[in-house]
Amino acid sequence: MVKRVFIVHRWDGSPDVDWYPWLKKELEARKFQVEVPAMPNPEEPEIDEWVSHLRETVGEANKDTYFVGHSVGCQTILRYLETLSEETKIGGVIMVAGWLNLIGVDKEEMMVARPWIETDIQWHRIIPLTNNFVSIFSDNDPYVPIGDAKLFEEHLNARIVFESRKGHFTSEDNVTSLMVVLNEFMRMSGPTGT
Repeated sequence: MVKRVFIVHRWDGSPDVDWYPWLKKELEARKFQVEVPAMPNPEEPEIDEWVSHLRETVGEANKDTYFVGHSVGCQTILRYLETLSEETKIGGVIMVAGWLNLIGVDKEEMMVARPWIETDIQWHRIIPLTNNFVSIFSDNDPYVPIGDAKLFEEHLNARIVFESRKGHFTSEDNVTSLMVVLNEFMRMSGPTGT
C-alpha cells in the first residue's frame, strides 16, 4: 500500500510557496504519494470550507495516510480528524507553527482568526487516531505564543521540537526547506515510503 502525505498550507499561502515544494519533492523521491491542495479563499480561511476541502481531497484515510500542516493548516488537519470515526487509524501528523492562540496580528486578521481560536477542538476524538503527533515551533515566531507548545503536548501527547530563529517558517523568513520536518517524517513513517 502506498503511503500518502497531505501538506496543508498556511493562511495566505499556496502550494508553491515556503518549504512545501521542497518537502513534496523530497518525499516523492522516497516513493510517497504527496498532495499539496490549494485551499479555498486563503486570505480569509474558514473552518468549514477548509475542512470540507481537505476531506474531499483525502477521500478514505487509513494507517498509510499522513498529514503535514503549517500554521492554520495544522488546525485544519485537527478539525478534519475530529470528523473521522474512532475506528479509523492514520499514520501520523506533523504540525509546523501550529497555533491555538495568536499574537502580533491586527484587528482585521483577528476577525478571521477568532472562529479558529474560539471553536473548541475535540481532542478526545483525535487522540485515538494515531500515536504519532509532532509539533514544531520556532523560538522567534511573531504570531505563535510559546505557551501553545505546552497545549499540543498536553492535548495530543505530541512530541515538541523547537527550531532556532525560523520565524513563522515562511519564505519571508528565508525558510524554503525544512530538514526537521523531513527527519521527523521519516522517523514516524519508517525507513521507506513503500
